[in-house]
Amino acid sequence: GHRQEVLAVSWSPRHEYVLATGSADGRVKLWDVRRASGCLSTLDQYNGEKSKASSEAANTAHNGRVNGLCYTSDGLHLLTVGTDDRMRLWNSSTGENTLVNYGKVCNESRKGLKFAISCGCNPEFAFVPYGSTVAVYTVFTGELITMLRGHYSTVNCCVFQPHFQELYSGSKDCNILAWIPAPRDPVPDDTSEKCLPQQHVNPAYEDAWSSSDDEG
Repeated sequence: GHRQEVLAVSWSPRHEYVLATGSADGRVKLWDVRRASGCLSTLDQYNGEKSKASSEAANTAHNGRVNGLCYTSDGLHLLTVGTDDRMRLWNSSTGENTLVNYGKVCNESRKGLKFAISCGCNPEFAFVPYGSTVAVYTVFTGELITMLRGHYSTVNCCVFQPHFQELYSGSKDCNILAWIPAPRDPVPDDTSEKCLPQQHVNPAYEDAWSSSDDEG
């Protein structure tokens, strides 16, 4: 098992018997709950390159506490966050670190950090509590798209509602905010892409979310 407290757990949506766990020992482990033996694998941020001679027990996913993890909706990838201010995307089948660079992801939480991944969006987004805001990243490119602002204190958690494509965030300010994608004008069929304003060319790469309170 882990050597320190476990801070995050997540079921695989692809294999109902696979559980991912993150711990203060810096490790992320995958378990088959049907078996009483050891874990299936321990994720290694260096993909085995730093020390090929080291045992799997020495593998670490982060250089700090792993306090958040979440599978993509198809279960093919696992996203983890740690107090080393890093977020990492893993191939859940091979355990490989995909090396997507999200930059510095500020994470000062001593407890579990509950973040969310979109479902049914293209591209897929990761919604990560970031101080009093929620940072929105594209999962597979690592680009920071926008910061959702509306809370007055630290955001503790967020969850994505796939049926209505809504995000809900909870904060120390005792409020729960609902975020919805901003509606857009339809694009004329006979308009070439070169003539379109930027929001039509690539609507994902702008602030397309607003708090439901903004709607009046």
